[in-house]
Amino acid sequence: MKINIAAPTTGQQKVIEIDDEKRLQNLYERRVAQEIDGDVLGEEFTGYVFRVSGGNDKQGFPMRQGVLTNTRVRLLCAKGHKAYRPRRAGERKRKSVRGCIVGQDISVLNLVVTKMGDNPVPGLTDEPVPRRLGPKRASKIRKLFNLEKDDNVKQYVIARTFTNKAGREVRKAPKIQRLVTPLTLQRKRARKAAKLNSVIRNKEEAANYKKVVAQRLAEQREARRSLISKRRSTRKSAKLAESGK
Repeated sequence: MKINIAAPTTGQQKVIEIDDEKRLQNLYERRVAQEIDGDVLGEEFTGYVFRVSGGNDKQGFPMRQGVLTNTRVRLLCAKGHKAYRPRRAGERKRKSVRGCIVGQDISVLNLVVTKMGDNPVPGLTDEPVPRRLGPKRASKIRKLFNLEKDDNVKQYVIARTFTNKAGREVRKAPKIQRLVTPLTLQRKRARKAAKLNSVIRNKEEAANYKKVVAQRLAEQREARRSLISKRRSTRKSAKLAESGK
């Protein structure tokens, strides 16, 4: 079984292979997120404490937290579930996953160092690996360099220089995200003004509509009154004609 050990404090990673079944017996029946002592892996890890973060079986199926078995099962996965990406809206599919309990079928087990021992392990905790990339978001750059609101964030971006295939020195820097510029403020003001104009326009259109509806109702009432008065006049004239005969 291969053991993949990661040290978050140094950024290093080391892979060891254990073939001794007696030592592997101490790893069996352990669950994901459980902690184990470093003595189980060997004398060089004395004093270390590791946390089981996952693993894969011999066919490549990943371990999944919450599936309390050491065998492979088929789960009905939907959107938001791990190890599944839906291709259509509302799609569900059965996927094979490994349980969260370590068994004999596991070929690679992932461990994370949670407590350092007294002796550094070569290739794992002996020297830290510097981060190649710096922060990209404007607020995180300000937090890293303790900048004020008025400071220019663009001057503090962590860039790197390298020689490209053509032999020229190239400077590469990330594009700052969530950077407040005069253009973004102008667009924000434009969106706010458009929303306000839309509200005012809707009010004016509603008032005009009410005015037109009231005018039409008044016209209908006036037409009804004139019709009634016409009928009365025709009836009156008819009665006078009958009485004259």
